[in-house]
Amino acid sequence: MKIEKIAKTVMGIIPARYSSTRFPAKALADIGGKTMIRRVCEQVAQAALTDWVVATDHELIAEEVRSFGGKVVMTSPDHQTGTSRCWEVFQKNNTKFDFVINIQGDEPFIKPEQINLLIQILQEKEVQIATLCNPINRLEELKNPNTVKLIKDTEANALYFSRLPIPYQRNAPPEKWLETQNYYKHIGIYAFRADIFAQIQNLAASPLETAESLEQLTWLYNGYKIKVGETEWESYGIDTPEDLERVKKIFF
Repeated sequence: MKIEKIAKTVMGIIPARYSSTRFPAKALADIGGKTMIRRVCEQVAQAALTDWVVATDHELIAEEVRSFGGKVVMTSPDHQTGTSRCWEVFQKNNTKFDFVINIQGDEPFIKPEQINLLIQILQEKEVQIATLCNPINRLEELKNPNTVKLIKDTEANALYFSRLPIPYQRNAPPEKWLETQNYYKHIGIYAFRADIFAQIQNLAASPLETAESLEQLTWLYNGYKIKVGETEWESYGIDTPEDLERVKKIFF
């Protein structure tokens, strides 16, 4: 999707922390001769953003970003979520932006067209928060708790996100679920109206977020609406070393 003109200013922020329980220093992992963070930045640079920057807590990641000419801002190591890390950067920025997009630092093959789709969705006046999904076609992915699933209403607003397959089909065996129901994989990229982005920083983690370890559930819990755009492109988020090996086999 090509956007000739941005009606509003949009800042892209890529949170990339060094420590990770499942995959430490994954932002610097080699993927076909380039680091993961470099691949993310190269994709982001092609999108119709007004500006973009990497938000990190570690000098090694900052050095890598600077080595290929990317912008980087150092942040506190104490952030519990990527969203709060993005908020620190957004507050430090001296330029006022209408929208901000949190682009995950572990999505090395995010498409510029996916980011542009979010920018397009943000132009709708009623949209507070936007995100993306794509259809799930493999039973293995449907069962994987690292793959976040979502359900949406008739207006494409998210109803719920879960690590379990939703909806649960009471009258069909799990191996038949993909044949009788549409399932959607959440792509972990979030776009916010600037005023909404400020508001959600003051929210305490909801019981739903605590249970599922999904921060977007707190936004839903407090009455915010999340518009969901459906994309045809597959998502290749990397949470574990095993994910990295799988992606290498696909692309290299």
